[in-house]
Amino acid sequence: MAGKKRDKGQSHSTRPVRVGIPKWIHYTPEEIEALIVELAKMGYTPSMIGIILRDQYGIPLVRSVLGVKLTKILEKHGLLPPIPEDLLRLMARAVNLRRHLQEHPKDFASKRGLIEIESKIRALIKYYKRVGKLPPDFEYDPERAKVLVSQYLSKAIEFSEYTGASSEIAG
Repeated sequence: MAGKKRDKGQSHSTRPVRVGIPKWIHYTPEEIEALIVELAKMGYTPSMIGIILRDQYGIPLVRSVLGVKLTKILEKHGLLPPIPEDLLRLMARAVNLRRHLQEHPKDFASKRGLIEIESKIRALIKYYKRVGKLPPDFEYDPERAKVLVSQYLSKAIEFSEYTGASSEIAG
């Protein structure tokens, strides 16, 4: 059976095994790296850079072309956000849920959801401290999270509105 099949959840497909650079790419590795740096300086997150490279430039995977991950390139140029993107997205969900709960304080299902999201945030913070991606003194604070989210994901909100993509942080 090809692909990852599960009893429940979203179905997945596996990427084809590829050796070398795809034939349709007309960019040199130096040009691709320059594109990545330029997009990062414009404020795009690593996942959005990957989507832009795939959709607008026909570059399926940075790693297959350059041999290194996109985040390593951003790290080399000092453009990697100080907080990993998955943690930022969870913080954005928590910030939006807190705003919703201020307007609807009796929404108990959302209160439970907020507790679950914040427990995921704390688990991720614990992991990132252990692997060294976050400083040991980093603590989750809802007010600080609001500032971090607005600072680093403002471009993501604009991007999702521009592309028409539904995003958890845009709502």
